[in-house]
Amino acid sequence: MGDAPTTATLRRARIGDAAELARLSAQLGYPQATDAFERRLRRLLISADHPVIVATDDDTMLLGFIAIEHRLMLETGDRVEIVGLVVDDAARRRGIGQQLVDAALDWARDIGVAEVIVRSNIARDESHPFYERAGFERIKTQHVYRRRVDR
Repeated sequence: MGDAPTTATLRRARIGDAAELARLSAQLGYPQATDAFERRLRRLLISADHPVIVATDDDTMLLGFIAIEHRLMLETGDRVEIVGLVVDDAARRRGIGQQLVDAALDWARDIGVAEVIVRSNIARDESHPFYERAGFERIKTQHVYRRRVDR
């Protein structure tokens, strides 16, 4: 814990990371069973447009992860979106989140995409200054609607 910078090892997620990804996601308020994470991760691992990058210091326990995706938007063109970012509660404020964001920026650069966006829930007070320090600018506030599809 604490504020000492940590240089974590970053690597692409592997199927064996599913339990750790589920653990971290629960810290963010999205608890899911490990098998659900494993099923989703299997699909993401074969997609060139949906990398998941993890941070670790021992290659077993994860310190955090970032999930990103390459999107082609009809109205705005290509962009990369950070769709998930979490750093373990015990590893926060050590630079790991910034390392993960930098990895997303590097990936966007590597695939020739000039814009990275992230959406942050208004209730996540700590994330807003983090993203602003990381060079992101707030461009809009929006409502998100959901409708279930009858099966």
